[in-house]
Amino acid sequence: MKKNNLFLVMVLTFILIISSGISIYAQQKTERNNQLEIVSEMTIRPGNVAVNNKGVVFSTIHPFGNPSMQLVVIKDSKTLEVFPNESWQRESNQKATANSFDTPLGVTTDENGNVWVIDMGLNLGQTRLFGFNSESKETIFSLTLPDYIAPKGSFIQDLAVDVKNGFVYLADIANPGIVIVNMKTKVVKRLKQHSSFLSENIDMVIDSQIVNFGGKPSRVAINPITISTDKDTVFYGAMNGKTWYSISAKAIRENKNDDEILATIKKVGDKPISDGATTDKKGNHYFSNLNDKGIDRWNEKTMKLEPFIRDSRLLWVDNVSLQGEFLYIAVNQLHKTPAFTGTTDLGNPPYFIYRIKTN
Repeated sequence: MKKNNLFLVMVLTFILIISSGISIYAQQKTERNNQLEIVSEMTIRPGNVAVNNKGVVFSTIHPFGNPSMQLVVIKDSKTLEVFPNESWQRESNQKATANSFDTPLGVTTDENGNVWVIDMGLNLGQTRLFGFNSESKETIFSLTLPDYIAPKGSFIQDLAVDVKNGFVYLADIANPGIVIVNMKTKVVKRLKQHSSFLSENIDMVIDSQIVNFGGKPSRVAINPITISTDKDTVFYGAMNGKTWYSISAKAIRENKNDDEILATIKKVGDKPISDGATTDKKGNHYFSNLNDKGIDRWNEKTMKLEPFIRDSRLLWVDNVSLQGEFLYIAVNQLHKTPAFTGTTDLGNPPYFIYRIKTN
């Protein structure tokens, strides 16, 4: 009888511990959801968001909607202002030129507050990299990637910038790989193929539906790419993948051969199926979580992946951007575009850029 009582006490204690954990997580989740602040409410889809050290919020407009503006500054929750100026924007029925955007998507800022944009050139058939002074709006960098590096049909849409050493790291999902730009010499290199650049055989599932891309279950390769604060390590992973990798930026800068560079690839940890990621100064990584409508954080101290926020409003987080104590989040229902549905655009505006405190 005593043994039975002891077993019952143990079971009740275990249930109490589990219930307490669930209650604490539910409370944290509710608090975080209440902290989700609207930065911009938009009738057109944001692409990627980036915030500079002066608090200026930039956003590309996603090219899947064929928009009449491509890069904007968020002035307030209802107001967008084109950047750097009107002449750079391409009307939806016009062709891009050498001095106007085509289909930019990836955008980031550097420690000087400048803005960097990768233009995929889906219409032009040319991939271009631009840098702009955020205050004067002058072009500080411009480069068309050579055809042998980025042939027509490339989908180079995410970037990590290192102005300290003068390098930009780009992710190409169409011909899966990492492209490296030396800012000073304008020499461009593509690392040879590696299995870590490829999609894993894993489905994207949103609202209990397998998400297709191009008419079949999505298998999108290397997509999010970030860089460490000391600029010595680049991190990356596939959209359809649950593994987060690192590669030595130092080895790349030292111009080691591809085999030596690829030998530095390591698994950092787990990640969710994600379109965007960012890395903070402490080495934590924040990921969009497409399947679960949220953000996950890989905790540098525990070396584990953990939910950061879950919210039904986070319907396809395209990317995340850190600035100060805030994480900025671009939400655009991308899986409802014809590229994914195979039919019409099923998106339901408005679309949002949110922010939330990371602490």
